[in-house]
Amino acid sequence: MNTLRHHSALLAAAGTALVLSLTACQSDGDSKSASSQASAAASSATAKSPDAQGAGTSAPTGSTGSTGSADSANSAGSAGSKGSTGAGGSAGTAGSTGEQVTTSTPLCGARDVTVTAATQDGPPYTHIVLTAKNTSGHSCRLAGFPHVQFLESHKQDVPAVAKSKPATPVVLKAGAPAYALVKLSDGGVDEENEPVSAFSVTLEGDSTVIAVTAPGSEGIAVDPAKALTGYWTPELRGGADDF
Repeated sequence: MNTLRHHSALLAAAGTALVLSLTACQSDGDSKSASSQASAAASSATAKSPDAQGAGTSAPTGSTGSTGSADSANSAGSAGSKGSTGAGGSAGTAGSTGEQVTTSTPLCGARDVTVTAATQDGPPYTHIVLTAKNTSGHSCRLAGFPHVQFLESHKQDVPAVAKSKPATPVVLKAGAPAYALVKLSDGGVDEENEPVSAFSVTLEGDSTVIAVTAPGSEGIAVDPAKALTGYWTPELRGGADDF
């Protein structure tokens, strides 16, 4: 009986020792596992740090790229200097007939053109149209307006209408015409009109008198107080030439 109890006590002691041993092993294993995990984490962090450093060095490369784009923008801006093609505005020196005006383009003189007159519209014939045709065989510039004198008793030139002045010089090629509208009167029966069968015209820049025959078999009736003339233009224009 005592032997049995003693054997049981030994078994209990051995079991306790085995439990303690297993517990110690488990604790030691857990510690080693934790240590291994910490080491792995440290290794991972160490492995990642070069990547992080590489990412940091890529930033200057990116800024260089932005500098490059700035250079591109600058070069694009310099391309914008093509606006200097506005120098094509020199084409604005082209005459009304489309021909280029240069300092060598001479003024049209009396020897270069033939001036004729025709009535405009019907009775009471308040306006005539002067036509100056370039018969010189070369281009010339017709400046200003015709200086018209209808009567010997009125030596003043007929006043010009400013709104009829063209925006560009009138350059006549050989054989090309220009026109000027001239007002004779208001067409009233009570006006102090005088009959005119011929009158004189001079061109700007040339004092030579051009004798022009009045249109119609009976000539024209002119009221010196109402007479007006327009500027030379390549064609008559509604509005600017309505006076």
